[in-house]
Amino acid sequence: MEAYRDQYATLFHNGKGVAVIGISTDADTVLANWAREKNFPVYFASDDKVEVGKLYDAKIPLVNYERRKLFVIGPDGRVAHIMDPFREISPAAYTELAEAVNKALPPGAK
Repeated sequence: MEAYRDQYATLFHNGKGVAVIGISTDADTVLANWAREKNFPVYFASDDKVEVGKLYDAKIPLVNYERRKLFVIGPDGRVAHIMDPFREISPAAYTELAEAVNKALPPGAK
């Protein structure tokens, strides 16, 4: 998540036309405290019952964790791009993400 924070202006145009939501199995209070402490400019949602993870095939069988998947949703509400898995340590992943976000943005939002 630090990479999202540190590259927020570049990847997500400082939030212009873009909302970033990180979903975790951590409790909402844990996420809120962590996000505040680390000064994240993105939203977080708790999926402690792994309901979202099951819906989007991110649930790891037999444990209460989810795989790192990344979805870019277009302004029409449809999934415009999926990165599965999202390899957060690869610089190429951020290049792909920036391209996907730019492609999904409506004209004039960049």
